[in-house]
Amino acid sequence: MSSIPDNIKEAPGYTVDLDSPDIQKAEFSDEDQHEVFKRGESQVNFRTVSWIRASMIFLKFIFATGVLSIPSLMYELGAFPGAINVIGWTLLNTYLAIVQGNFRNAYPECHSIADMAQIVGGPILKEVVGVLFIVSYVMCAASGIITVSTAFNALSLHSICTVWFSFIATVIITVAASIRKFSHIGWLTWVGFASVYIAVFIVVIGVTTRDRPAAAPQTGDFDLGYVVIGNPNFTVGITAAATIFVSSAGTSAFLPVISEMRRPKDYPKAVYLCMTLVTASYLTFSLVIYAWCGKWIASPSLGSAGTMIKRIGYGIGLPGLIVSGCLYVHVAAKYIFVRILRNSPHFQANTLVHWGTWLSCTIGSAAIAFVLASAIPIFNYIIALLGSLCFGPLAIILPAWLWLYSHADYWRGNLLRQTFYGFHVFLVLLGIFLTVGGTYGVIVEINEAYENGLIASAFSCADNSGSS
Repeated sequence: MSSIPDNIKEAPGYTVDLDSPDIQKAEFSDEDQHEVFKRGESQVNFRTVSWIRASMIFLKFIFATGVLSIPSLMYELGAFPGAINVIGWTLLNTYLAIVQGNFRNAYPECHSIADMAQIVGGPILKEVVGVLFIVSYVMCAASGIITVSTAFNALSLHSICTVWFSFIATVIITVAASIRKFSHIGWLTWVGFASVYIAVFIVVIGVTTRDRPAAAPQTGDFDLGYVVIGNPNFTVGITAAATIFVSSAGTSAFLPVISEMRRPKDYPKAVYLCMTLVTASYLTFSLVIYAWCGKWIASPSLGSAGTMIKRIGYGIGLPGLIVSGCLYVHVAAKYIFVRILRNSPHFQANTLVHWGTWLSCTIGSAAIAFVLASAIPIFNYIIALLGSLCFGPLAIILPAWLWLYSHADYWRGNLLRQTFYGFHVFLVLLGIFLTVGGTYGVIVEINEAYENGLIASAFSCADNSGSS
């Protein structure tokens, strides 16, 4: 049995397997001792996020991206394989989110997945994962800038150059992202989630009331393009799978939120609520839109029901799109901020150094995201590249490695334990395959898009979002 005292076993956030030999090495005297953000009269209290608010933050991290990208992928894979991909990836990402949360609560000094990488692989791995984490969420922010600029184009009927709309979107997102605490951003996530959900629901209703898709020929016969099982080549198939995977793979962004939760042990409840809503919404919205639009789906999907519904959808969904971009910039900036000031007296103090560092992190992250959004301005491609190159390692390989590290004795155990161990080894291999194969597929498709003129050029005034 574990030698850990009872008062430690009962500490909030301590939800991992107490019989694991590695976990027995973790020793805490109280809830606050090893937490990243401390509670104290002389310090700014960051730990004010309830589990309900945390769940809404998680929803905004992943919901808008997936619900806008998945419907157009159903044509590539077919309705049945597409649905299987949605269910399979969301279940896997839910499980690995719990793995990450349990590991973090066993080692509460970890603020991010990079800190956890240091525990299992040393300081070099920490730096590699840290860079990957920043790149991941800056690319997520770029996708947010693309969708907000697309909304501006739709609402204004492309009244000015798309680059200017992207710049305006970047400024708005940066201002919102500069709100310092997750708890203060939390109320924005309620508005953001509701706006995107209502916008997509309006589009779903809109496509079902039309005789034929808005992008299809409006007279004569036409091919809807609905198939139950598609026949994509490797490049198209792996790109579509990577895009569906990334729609629920932003779980590494959940970890910094735990450090600002009032009760970190409530993290699993927040994850389960978030992922249940995400899975149900992804399935219903994407399958209905695909059934009515077939191959004529727009990407992002808000443009699938015609110009009027598109403008209404983007108008209602605009706050949610902005909040998504804001969260992506915030989590990238918060990681850099913590790395710079963690051991400084300015870390939780309202000083000029504190605010100067924080604002430099948000502005710098958003500026890089703006450059990426202008260089790869097609929504689905930047999402697919994000899923394969970044979230393959962050959301599959490393979480599976964390489990293997915490359960190192399982490979010598009974058949059931050996089976669990083998499953997580398989997950590491799956993550490697998705990273290598997915990155190759996306790069090929981006090159073909430039050659075929689908992407005009980097920093072009054309609306390259892919929407109709």
